[in-house]
Amino acid sequence: KKNQKTEAGADYTVEIPNAQPIALQPEKIDLEIAYEDSDVVIINKPKGMVVHPAAGHWSGTLVNALLYHCGDSLSGINGQLRPGIVHRIDKDTSGLLLVAKNDFAHQKLAAQLADHTMHRTYVCLACGNIRDDNGVIDAPIARHPQDRKKMAVCPDGKRAVTHFQVLARYPGYTYVQCRLETGRTHQIRVHMAHLGFPLIGDYLYNPDMEYMTRQALHSHHMEFIHPITGEHMSFTAPLPEDMARVMQE
Repeated sequence: KKNQKTEAGADYTVEIPNAQPIALQPEKIDLEIAYEDSDVVIINKPKGMVVHPAAGHWSGTLVNALLYHCGDSLSGINGQLRPGIVHRIDKDTSGLLLVAKNDFAHQKLAAQLADHTMHRTYVCLACGNIRDDNGVIDAPIARHPQDRKKMAVCPDGKRAVTHFQVLARYPGYTYVQCRLETGRTHQIRVHMAHLGFPLIGDYLYNPDMEYMTRQALHSHHMEFIHPITGEHMSFTAPLPEDMARVMQE
């Protein structure tokens, strides 16, 4: 078990199963590639695309597209349904997502996620006027006790930390930059709703559907150390059309 502590002098037997072929089908789906080499590929994911297959979404996912684009050149650490996937973003969140093309690169990138040396910055449109120019939201997140589709701030949840900075204020909403220190499910969406400033268009945490039909959240900027070359890598994805349109109105 994951929580079992090892003891000095104990013997452990490890059985490594034979590799199983991935049952998923490659699909020719256009991808916007921000960067690619023999070890990593960075995708600017559009809104509405599910990252990996799951119940109700066995095709049309980013993984299906990656299997077509990369062939066998994807890491297998996360299992058959998530080849290459180092981290995830929600279906209706747009922007940058990092993919590993081999297990060594995946391990190095996962270590950067764990020790917070990989920096991921999002931008969002939050309902209301946030008065503080910047701040830190340190509030644990767990599965919502009544609604299993939602996450919530709970005392017994996992630690979740979001750093935010106000970029601009508009009538009725605020343009905010959020930097993740941890990566919990729905973290920015839950934290902003917890503050009283839910995201525009977030059907799950905010009934306000006035401006958009998806949460106004975009994976805007990413920095990491290349797992092979050691080079500092930095990428920015432009604001998507639907969020830009709201800010121009």
